[in-house]
Amino acid sequence: MPAPFIMMTRRADFLAANRGLRVARPGFVLLALGNEGQGRRLGITVTKKIGNAVVRNRMKRRFRALAREVLPLHGMADTDHVLIGRDGGVERDFALLRDELVAALSRAKAGKGDPPRPRRGKR
Repeated sequence: MPAPFIMMTRRADFLAANRGLRVARPGFVLLALGNEGQGRRLGITVTKKIGNAVVRNRMKRRFRALAREVLPLHGMADTDHVLIGRDGGVERDFALLRDELVAALSRAKAGKGDPPRPRRGKR
């Protein structure tokens, strides 16, 4: 059985996805951006603000398991999907995270992203 997605590893791909659609949920933020035929790709980011290495790695494992389960059915073809971990995400129930990811993907398919974040720094 082929893999349901390809893992993104290049920083440039993550930065490009940041220009795409953003859907925030309590456990994570989903970024989605079309990638011109490179397939269904997944990137996972969990910053040090979330916790130590053990906590971050646990959250990444949970996100990979979620993606294996949800992306083949609900993911968008030829799209980069980036999951950014949020503070309460590691303690959230797995079934709740799954429901949130399905809802976020359906919003992204419909083109209903959240409003852009205010820019930081100089104005």
